[in-house]
Amino acid sequence: MDTNVAIAPRAAGDTAEPLIRFHNVSHSFGSRQIIDNVDFSVGRSEFVCLIGPSGCGKTTLLRMVGGLLTPSMGEVTYAGHRVDGPESDVAFMFQDYSKALLPWRTASGNVSLALEAARVPRAERAPRIEALLAKVGLSRHADHYPAQLSGGMQQRLQIARCLAQDPAVLLMDEPFGALDAMTRQALQDEMLRLIETSATTALFVTHDLEEALYLGDRVIALYPNPGRVAQIFDVKLPRPRNQLTSREDPEFLRLRREIFDFIREGET
Repeated sequence: MDTNVAIAPRAAGDTAEPLIRFHNVSHSFGSRQIIDNVDFSVGRSEFVCLIGPSGCGKTTLLRMVGGLLTPSMGEVTYAGHRVDGPESDVAFMFQDYSKALLPWRTASGNVSLALEAARVPRAERAPRIEALLAKVGLSRHADHYPAQLSGGMQQRLQIARCLAQDPAVLLMDEPFGALDAMTRQALQDEMLRLIETSATTALFVTHDLEEALYLGDRVIALYPNPGRVAQIFDVKLPRPRNQLTSREDPEFLRLRREIFDFIREGET
């Protein structure tokens, strides 16, 4: 496995003119308050990770950005306008890749689904599908069905289908949580390559604080019951990131301890 993400350093997100903004967002399901007065922004081309214990509303926040849920109070804005439904250039990548893929379609067919939804002419689909599968290392599996692919390959396929949307924003809800450690690290590096080369903005949910530090430009830690922003950590680790040296960097170790102490405090 290549542990070094050999790409140019990532440009810092422009937080002065954010692409995504939560304006004093609160949300309840019935009498249960899920989120309380959440306010933060995500800059263009920024990779932001959300962490926190169960019940802090991480997935709810992603669903709001994706236009799948409207807050009870406050508003979520995208590119300066209020989010009131799904956007064509915002892609959602789920944890349960086995359910996200259509089992009756081949790998090519699953990628084609996004192109069909975007009304890409049939004649243009094949070369784009071929390029996307090559990008995620699945060229030799184009005619395979999801059940014939390993878990890591299925997640790569979901990545290819998301990229077929040519997204400006990629929303990821613990996409690597069900994978073994080696596959997970390989896909972390693959995701960094793909996002960095396309300058895509990423909002990434994880329970794994080391994953958050390895991937993110910033880590937003949430308190639970109801979910609210507790602390925002700037991750100033140099890029490109490396699975070995980045995790041994004194700044990585300092932040890991600081966030670990925060999480432990929040659970007591």
